[in-house]
Amino acid sequence: MFKLLAIVTDGLIYASWLFIVAAGLTLVYGVMKILNLAHGSFYAVGAYAAASAAGVYFAAGYVPWGGYLVLLTAALVAGAAVSLLVERGVLRFMYGRDEVVMLLVTYALLLMLEDLIKLVWGVNPYMVYQPYSLLGRLQVGEVSFARYDLALIGAAVAIAGLLAWALKRTRPGRLLKAVICDREMAAALGIDVSRTFVITFVIGGVLAALAGALTAPLVSVVPGIGVEVIVIAFAVVVIGGLGSVAGAVVGALIVGLSRAVAVHFFPELELFVIYGVMSAVLALRPHGLFAGAAARKI
Repeated sequence: MFKLLAIVTDGLIYASWLFIVAAGLTLVYGVMKILNLAHGSFYAVGAYAAASAAGVYFAAGYVPWGGYLVLLTAALVAGAAVSLLVERGVLRFMYGRDEVVMLLVTYALLLMLEDLIKLVWGVNPYMVYQPYSLLGRLQVGEVSFARYDLALIGAAVAIAGLLAWALKRTRPGRLLKAVICDREMAAALGIDVSRTFVITFVIGGVLAALAGALTAPLVSVVPGIGVEVIVIAFAVVVIGGLGSVAGAVVGALIVGLSRAVAVHFFPELELFVIYGVMSAVLALRPHGLFAGAAARKI
């Protein structure tokens, strides 16, 4: 019983982290049809900004609980600034190009941003353990869980609920769905598509930076974390279907629970299981589980 509880909880924690990482990636693709590989660098920027700012805060001896606000604020500001700079400085000149060209452009941005991160923060690891240890642990029978890990589940549920509400219940969300369905018709009806692109890309960058901030207390923030995470995020959105937020939720759950089972029973397959699941899904559903029907224009 406790083994099953540990597997399910570990799977949900990892799936929550995966969804937070992948949500911005799939949102940007759904609106802009750009597979943004620079998303990994936005994640890294958020992790570095959060770790460095929170590290200074805790070293100064301020109220410990305020460290969470510093952690999140630093990442959100950094993610919004970098994503806005990338969209206005580079991507807006590339709209209308082939999707492969956009993929190569964002890959080049990923490489440049990774080097820029090293110039700003150096190559030494950043560690900010206080937010993780501050919440303590929860004992359930023989199983002990870190409350910070459980808080990730709540954060993922909140983000998924907020995105679903914004897309379905608000006027900007409905306008965004109109752009997703037919960009040309939306522009003909008076929707400012360019402005929609800016807002969407910044939201995607902020979500990536937020994921980095939430991850910073769990790991050492080191060069290359952005490259590692974009591969996993790509696997999740491909399983769920590119451009589908609901697909990102389901894809994260499938990958998270599959990995948890592998870790507990077949640890040597931990790295393989993510890509094994992706291959199996794509063999049956080449466009992912929740891929929408492609419009055919005549």
